[in-house]
Amino acid sequence: MSKPYENLSAVDPEIADLCVAEDRRQASVIRMIASENYASRAVVEATASTFGNKYSEGYPHKWKDGERQWGNGRYYEGQEFTNQLEQLAIERALRLFAPGKESQYHANVQPLSGAPANFAVLNALLEAGESFMGLALGHGGHLTHGHKVNVTAKYFAAHQFPLGSDALMDFDIIAKMAEEVKPKVMIIGTTSYPRSLDYSKFGEIAKSVGALLVADVAHISGLVAHNILPHPLPHADVVTMTTHKMLRGPRGGLIICRKELGEQIDRSVFPALQGGPHMNNVAGIAVALKEALSDDYVRYAKAVVENAKHLAKCMIDRGFELVTGGTDSHMIVADVTKGKDSVRAANGIVMSEDSARAGIVFNKNAVPGDEKPWRPSGIRIGTPASTTVGMGVADMEQIADWLVRIAQSKSDGSTLDAIRREVGEAMTGFRVP
Repeated sequence: MSKPYENLSAVDPEIADLCVAEDRRQASVIRMIASENYASRAVVEATASTFGNKYSEGYPHKWKDGERQWGNGRYYEGQEFTNQLEQLAIERALRLFAPGKESQYHANVQPLSGAPANFAVLNALLEAGESFMGLALGHGGHLTHGHKVNVTAKYFAAHQFPLGSDALMDFDIIAKMAEEVKPKVMIIGTTSYPRSLDYSKFGEIAKSVGALLVADVAHISGLVAHNILPHPLPHADVVTMTTHKMLRGPRGGLIICRKELGEQIDRSVFPALQGGPHMNNVAGIAVALKEALSDDYVRYAKAVVENAKHLAKCMIDRGFELVTGGTDSHMIVADVTKGKDSVRAANGIVMSEDSARAGIVFNKNAVPGDEKPWRPSGIRIGTPASTTVGMGVADMEQIADWLVRIAQSKSDGSTLDAIRREVGEAMTGFRVP
């Protein structure tokens, strides 16, 4: 039986050692960064396949009179298997996100990640200088939704709306801005907003000003696919996502759109923004999509939300203050500068760094009202990865207890190291892919 990284060890032992070290780290800590997960061994094998050797500029289909027709649309020869592979990935994506309505939609599985997917969509739907709206980054949006440091704000007129005073979506604010701005596109998605989204209301606002609605479901893809959270279709014209968060695939991007937008979005991905797709990634995405169509995955996705809700309750019971007072999804956002004195921290940096040393890994995060985003008051905690390894609600209670001890440690190294040993011992009882 071959050893892990046997060939790599013979060629480059330094890199092999780093791979082994990262494997051990991922197996010995509780990973609670909301945007991270574990890919299955099947996904990893597909992503490491020889499809990575093949150049496949183009698509496994051509467009004629607005209709997608399967057939070789590549610029290089030798595509008999890449075409089958990408067609499978497209069909599985449509079966997952538009079941029973596959003929009304199109999927592009070539974006290299979520940010390129978002820019490709905006590039397809907008001319340079035209306006779009998105949620402000400091209120839970994403860089590609129009933050001033992002390329989306350089090429297009970006307008960002805030949350309401209760840290929830305020549709009066959104509708008023839409009426003033008259955007051609509204992009709706979040990275640190723990509540569900009412896509029907966003759709009504977009329609009232003649805008197209883009739903970025990168964080919640598997949850909306199985209607555990509200589904963006048919309200959205386009849906974008990453493939490595809830979908547990390789790092990549995915676009679902109304079929009549398919050709212009395809052309925006290639040849406008990308060259040859990473076909090994497409292979991994195809496998992840098949896994996400299974009953096992539905049970997993439901457990992710159940764990997040229970952890939120446990944290509230122990004195933590959660933004919006809880969660509907896979993530929790807590303001660690508030709540009971016994569980307060100086800021999110201190709490996240202390927790990482203790073996519970999540990220610092700005919360609405933070004046210094580089010194955020909050933390963001997610349950997708911990649920993948088999954790349940009882484990969420233990995690909440550890978080209390971490907060009360006031960065005492011996206390944090003791918790780290407890976490490491606990992780030996879970199945890391």
